[in-house]
Amino acid sequence: MRRLRRLPGMGPEQAEFVEFYQTHRANCLRAVVAATANRGLAEDLVAEAFTRAWMSWRKVSQYRAPQAWVVRTALNAGVSAWRRRRREVELTDPDARALPEPDPGVDAALLAMLRRLPVRQREVVALRVFLDLDTETTARVLEIAPGTVTAHLSRAVATLRGQLVPQQEVQQ
Repeated sequence: MRRLRRLPGMGPEQAEFVEFYQTHRANCLRAVVAATANRGLAEDLVAEAFTRAWMSWRKVSQYRAPQAWVVRTALNAGVSAWRRRRREVELTDPDARALPEPDPGVDAALLAMLRRLPVRQREVVALRVFLDLDTETTARVLEIAPGTVTAHLSRAVATLRGQLVPQQEVQQ
């Protein structure tokens, strides 16, 4: 990891946030891409979440896993945006929309499989696999029981395994 060169006028709190951003942005983005299955949307949501993190940095920096807070905030922002959009009337042809660009950090085939998982399973996979959070932290971030995290992860892995491993290999 490269060290941040302290810029003139930058206080220690600002330097700490910039280092946090540079260190964790890519992993947070991958986690949100995995949860939303949409690179463009994920970039917007992560930018919004990091903005909110900066605005509350003194509090956020004290959390055990501030990167999990960023991901959860990004996912919450996505839900809020979806709620606002569902009341809007679409004026363009929905079939004319282009498919999102594939994410260079996540395999396109894996993203397609993740899209087919239920939302909660995608969120658990994003936090447990892409951010490498433990079960307890994931449960706190998603506000569910640790056993529920384990159950969602187990179901998601079983579904993905069934899609990734050809049936002939499973039977042998």
